[in-house]
Amino acid sequence: MQILANELKQVNVFQNAPDDDLHLILQNSISRSIEEGGYFFFQGDSARYSYILTSGQVKLMQSNPKGQQVNLRTITAWEMFGALGAVHADANYPASAQTLENCTALAVGSEFLHSMMETRPYLSFGLMNLMTDYIQEMQSRYRELATERVEQRVANALIRLAGQSGIRSKKKAGIELSFSRQDVAEMTGTTLYTISRLLSEWERQGILKTGRERIQILRPHDLVKIAEDLKK
Repeated sequence: MQILANELKQVNVFQNAPDDDLHLILQNSISRSIEEGGYFFFQGDSARYSYILTSGQVKLMQSNPKGQQVNLRTITAWEMFGALGAVHADANYPASAQTLENCTALAVGSEFLHSMMETRPYLSFGLMNLMTDYIQEMQSRYRELATERVEQRVANALIRLAGQSGIRSKKKAGIELSFSRQDVAEMTGTTLYTISRLLSEWERQGILKTGRERIQILRPHDLVKIAEDLKK
């Protein structure tokens, strides 16, 4: 799939970029396609490239030495990820980037982006805003882990995912999410058993429906009530 320079305007970091810079970025990038379940990079790899997702969805996840995983963030089309190398020359990726479906992305050399940042303030501000968004989301999730019941955490995670990557189907009611129960467990710091129990109960109440690596939110307002611990 050929990417046009003006399509890069959809990336928050490049919103204020002049056309000449957009063409320059395209000229210094390569296209990568990864099938569902594959990886753009692994945790600990040298951060040689910054990525711009052009189609599909990617999850960023960290694992500890015991193999336990935490889903940090879900990336959707026209978002930048893995950009740490553009800021720190010797950086390693702090998380792995696994595809949730067939994906394509532009890989831009981190050294090239770093050299552009030296003379283009819009890039520095754009990357700073990107990092700030990540930090704010992590702060919110830490607060949820520390202060909220598991039902609230799971409801908040589903609401957040609906806002980031939910798809409103024309044929079916509700909001479609391309996530498995295991994905939700990793995002909320709980067990697969607990997630299965909660989602089954909410499905019985008609709040949502679940399928193979799919969650369909039917009554989002009820999820908001659970997240905010409101009485029905």
